Amino acid sequence: MADELTSRERMRLAINHQEPDRVPIDDNPWGATLTRWRREGFPADRSAAEVFGYERRSFRADLTPRFPVRVLEENDEYIITSTETGGKRRNHRDHSTTPEVIECAIKTKDDWPPVKARLQPDFKRLDWASILSNTARWRAEGLYIAFGQPCGYDCLQAYCRSEDLLMFMATDPGFVKEMVDTLADLILATMQMLADEGVDYDALWLYNDMGYRNGPLFSPQMYREIIMPADTRLYARAHELGRQTILHSCGNVTAFITDMLEAGLDCLQPLEVKAGMDVPSLKQAFGDRLALYGGIDVRAMFDPDPDRIEAEIADKFAAAKPGGGYVYHSDHSVPTQVSLEQYQRVMHLVREHGRY
Repeated sequence: MADELTSRERMRLAINHQEPDRVPIDDNPWGATLTRWRREGFPADRSAAEVFGYERRSFRADLTPRFPVRVLEENDEYIITSTETGGKRRNHRDHSTTPEVIECAIKTKDDWPPVKARLQPDFKRLDWASILSNTARWRAEGLYIAFGQPCGYDCLQAYCRSEDLLMFMATDPGFVKEMVDTLADLILATMQMLADEGVDYDALWLYNDMGYRNGPLFSPQMYREIIMPADTRLYARAHELGRQTILHSCGNVTAFITDMLEAGLDCLQPLEVKAGMDVPSLKQAFGDRLALYGGIDVRAMFDPDPDRIEAEIADKFAAAKPGGGYVYHSDHSVPTQVSLEQYQRVMHLVREHGRY
């Protein structure tokens, strides 16, 4: 295939199980990783996406309850803030780790109605000037554009402590389904606003972490009963609008894949290696139906033996490339242990082994 493919064409072909000219490239270095790289010579005025040629850009809406966000406490290392979802979080100042949950808005079922009342469609939830300007520019540059939103179980972790949410799922699944459906309704209403305004994008990209090491956080039956109905509606509407569907779900979610495909999922990301997500195995089991996005072990990137990352990329690309259906991405995000020099080599290897 000719090399004149745009990023949009390359991504759409790959996710549609067709072979493009090369494997599409996307990734997500931590902010703290970029800080390190700038000390090592990375240009201060450019993004990783620009320098390394990432082929996706994304935008989102503010679909939170929009509670006031305030700094409640801070020191040289940490900052404690209230959140848009009515809770409190403590985070490192460099945002290099997952924030610590101090308090959540929903502790009992009675806490839900006032939160739900704030989750109504609203034209002001979108920064229309930026969205229209950015999507027009990204389209002119030939980039692949995603509308990205958190949903389902993972989104609800911003409202409930994880242990409370899992207990609700076990004891009152109808309550959790109502919350999941409310979040999905808001996404659907927002997608309609975007369609009405003619915003051009390629994919609905949902964020819903549902796994941990070696398995899911809850049973496939709970996924089918509580979350799958909302996913089915979201994916169906995306397809009606001509959008591809991509799910970011960390941890091992292999047990959900058959149901996810039935719901209408096109592509799964990031395929976390340390949780047991194995690209060759997934390609063999689901590769004719599910596009794979990621699965390159970040631990191999900073391994002192440079042969390890080359073998990681070469072997997984060889398994995943045939017939299309694969997009390069780290198996989560690029941590601070990866030097600029090491990552530059990763990008070289991705391009070298990614040619069709």
